Amino acid sequence: MASSEQIRCLALDLPGAVEQDHHGFPSYRVAGRIFATVRADRARLMVKLDPEDQSNLCNAYPETIAPVAGYWGRKGSTFVAYDRIDEALAAMLLRLAWSGVSPKSRPAPNGR
Repeated sequence: MASSEQIRCLALDLPGAVEQDHHGFPSYRVAGRIFATVRADRARLMVKLDPEDQSNLCNAYPETIAPVAGYWGRKGSTFVAYDRIDEALAAMLLRLAWSGVSPKSRPAPNGR
């Protein structure tokens, strides 16, 4: 089971990642673009995924991963019940989200 502090550490370990407030909740960004947000009060992580990755992960973890409703979900925003996943899956989700918004000239994080 992942925790909000583990999510924070994993996100900030990614190259160029910074933490900033987003409507009262922590967001993780690279080059000014959000790749993840956390709602600790709901044990919910939002990651910005590629549509194909989003579909595959939602199908693989239907009780845990789901697209955000409406426009944002169609653009890849994906909710994850992080208290139902392990640290390895959290790290993978964050790497996928980071890689989708990071500048293409930036090197990929280790383990990718």
